[in-house]
Amino acid sequence: MAKTRSTASDNTKNDDTRIEHGSDNVFDDLGTPDAETHRLKAELVSNIDEIIRRRKLNQSQAAKLLGLSQPDVSRLLRGNFRDFSVDRLLRLLMMLGRDVDIVIRKPKKRRAARMTVEAA
Repeated sequence: MAKTRSTASDNTKNDDTRIEHGSDNVFDDLGTPDAETHRLKAELVSNIDEIIRRRKLNQSQAAKLLGLSQPDVSRLLRGNFRDFSVDRLLRLLMMLGRDVDIVIRKPKKRRAARMTVEAA
């Protein structure tokens, strides 16, 4: 959960500014249901978006390549990916010519297990 601290503003002596330091998962900080999966999907979509941009594809070209409609590509790239499964997003990355490796290991530090995406 986010940590909170109050500090006096430099401009106004009586103005308290509330600063919240979040975790590494904004969806968890916002109380989004299934936050870890949502964060994973966001990372996958970010990689899809980056590949489309690097290839200088417009949404219609990307849609044809991915087997989606242009409106679906638009929704996906605008962050409306709730209806896309993790599996489907991984397949889209493969359609964009990326290998997808899934690695299962013990956490490196004493912390709760988590899912991460690493793009090479």
